[in-house]
Amino acid sequence: MIRSLPSLVVAGTAHAAAMAAVHAAAMPDGETWGEAVIAAQLVLPGTFGLFDPDGGMVLARVAADEAEILALAVAPQARRHGSGAALLAAAEARAAQAGARTMYLEVAEPNQPARALYGRAGYLLAGRRRAYYADGSDALVLRKPLAQPPIVRA
Repeated sequence: MIRSLPSLVVAGTAHAAAMAAVHAAAMPDGETWGEAVIAAQLVLPGTFGLFDPDGGMVLARVAADEAEILALAVAPQARRHGSGAALLAAAEARAAQAGARTMYLEVAEPNQPARALYGRAGYLLAGRRRAYYADGSDALVLRKPLAQPPIVRA
């Protein structure tokens, strides 16, 4: 069961610095996104962010009937408490409400904890980007069909 995050907020540019700090704490050197990059993403059409002040963040975008997780990060001190799964589920729900039928994401092949999280959430391998990351590791492209919210008729 995925826990909910009562402290989860829809992120705006005012959250960019805090989101960048979480991203920097969670990602390897050379793979982090700074405040300016996150703020720029948050104002793009179709892009949204969710921020957990306890140490988590996700950025995603929806285009037509597809969505993509751009970044999902949980600070080390906040890990192993379900935050990653809760952020992922919240992003999936928001993307589905916006009309997305499929969610995509990339994960570094050696990142076993993230791969396990995505596997538990139902993501399947869709492709590979060879030597994609700064350390030379491959990016695995994963995808998951999203459940569509029910249509309410008047």
